[in-house]
Amino acid sequence: MRQVFLPRSLEHLWELLDREPESALYAGGTDFLVHMRSGKVNPSHLICLERIQELQGIRNDGSEIFIAAATTHATILDNLFIKTHFPVLNRAIAVLGSPPIRHMGTIGGNIVTASPAGDSLPALYALSAEVEVRSCSGPRRIALSDFIRGPGKVALSHGEIVSGIWLQKDADWTVQHYEKVGKRQAQACSVASLAALLRVEAGIVKRARLAWGSVGPTVVRSDKVDDYLAGKPLNLEVLQSMGEIIEEIVSPISDIRASADYRRMVSKSLVLRLSLYNQTK
Repeated sequence: MRQVFLPRSLEHLWELLDREPESALYAGGTDFLVHMRSGKVNPSHLICLERIQELQGIRNDGSEIFIAAATTHATILDNLFIKTHFPVLNRAIAVLGSPPIRHMGTIGGNIVTASPAGDSLPALYALSAEVEVRSCSGPRRIALSDFIRGPGKVALSHGEIVSGIWLQKDADWTVQHYEKVGKRQAQACSVASLAALLRVEAGIVKRARLAWGSVGPTVVRSDKVDDYLAGKPLNLEVLQSMGEIIEEIVSPISDIRASADYRRMVSKSLVLRLSLYNQTK
């Protein structure tokens, strides 16, 4: 029978990893346990991280907020700091899975799974999130966009874990928008999604940061899109004119949920919703 370890501190975790270096780590297990059941992974030992206090909770740290890796989506959804400073993340998590999944799944797990359809990821990319990676030697930070290298591929070395994410507070954004399209209205994997941060003054976009999910091997970000919007009015004409640029930057695939052509169309259509934030009309 497979052994399952339940460390209650990082110190205990490092001891276990030193003793059983081939152990598989998990917290909520909403993806990992499915892979185990299907036979995709078959580790000799398991280490569950959910009881480690250092990996739990949300900390307001001046100009930054730290979300520990084993914090559940439901906890993030209920947190006032997140609702106030990062509504784009709040909206993304609100449509992630089902209530039971949100109560079990963790933000660290969503990051390490590195699925192109991960609901929290476009919001975190748009927010320029940094991942805190920790080992027995201490912590290091890495931009999320550098940490995720492809579907299921992340920049973790042996003996390292994701201990949390850092988000910079930025009061400059006047619009924080998230929307996803799936095969049904709830409990569906994303066909395409968009996270958008905008600074709009008198109907003119001053700053923009957009990120698409499910339309490439990783979340799609482009300075070309952001620069194109800056200085232009936030209206349908401008947003429709972005179609050619969006076609260039997305690289969707066809699968059981949608064709590549449909994903391209949805990627362009999602930005049109941003015109609703123009208060000068």
